[in-house]
Amino acid sequence: MSISRMTIMGKGAIGLLYGSIAAAHAGADAVEYVMDDARFERHAHDELTINGEPCELRSVRASEARPAELLVFAVKATGLGAALDEAAPLVGPGTRIVSLLNGVTSEERIAERFGWDNVVLATAQGLDATFLSGELRYSCAGHIHLGAAADTKPGVVEDIADFFERAGVPYILEDDIRHRLWAKLMLNVGVNQTTMVYGGTYGSVTSEPEQIRCFVAAMREVRAVAAAEGVMLTEDELTGMFELCASMAPDGMPSMAQDRIAHRPTEVEEFSGTICALGRKHHVLTPQNAWLHERVRQIEASW
Repeated sequence: MSISRMTIMGKGAIGLLYGSIAAAHAGADAVEYVMDDARFERHAHDELTINGEPCELRSVRASEARPAELLVFAVKATGLGAALDEAAPLVGPGTRIVSLLNGVTSEERIAERFGWDNVVLATAQGLDATFLSGELRYSCAGHIHLGAAADTKPGVVEDIADFFERAGVPYILEDDIRHRLWAKLMLNVGVNQTTMVYGGTYGSVTSEPEQIRCFVAAMREVRAVAAAEGVMLTEDELTGMFELCASMAPDGMPSMAQDRIAHRPTEVEEFSGTICALGRKHHVLTPQNAWLHERVRQIEASW
């Protein structure tokens, strides 16, 4: 199946980054953002700039959207339930589905709703996009890492990769996508939560001793939990994640640090919430993540 159009649920940093790239390479008609009526009225005509340049990207009401060929979920985990309801009328038997949500649980929730046939496993990594007050800034676009789940139909991953190739969206096909998802979770558990709790940036989390300690300790607990889940993450991979953050724009910040500034609900349950729950299941101690979870909830409550 040849895909000509990408329908995106979520017009935040990741959705805007990859949607704008696709629109620039494949044309404005190749990208469509879907919103519920209330959000459409509030945001459909907001002025948007990307790296300082004005950019127009098409948004439509969910009730008026066309059936999706490629459906990309780029909402926050806290909004996935509503996004699944809005997307349901758009999903047909040939709709290919990609989730770019953080964590390792979103694909299961999507497949519970639409089945596994056309759902792939994916994660976006290596980007440093920041979206605040209508302005998207990034210096690294990273890549979308793709792979088949156990029950994904043959050819689905290739259909999506073909569209990304034609649309200029950077991607990497993974032989072991579950390993990649856990490696990304290790990174997010460390950098997202640490920068949120300390009000930090990529620069501070890789240079200030206490933030480094927190960042690395949280990642090491993910390694231990992942091993109990049958996924072996190495110390070299952990070091690589640290070095990746050190290569980002020093004043850039991951999503949870942006949430702190904007006073938005965070995805803490996808990070320390998941790791602490699996730690209890496997009798693996996770004190750093327990502390991070408590601190994030305290900061959220202070708003």
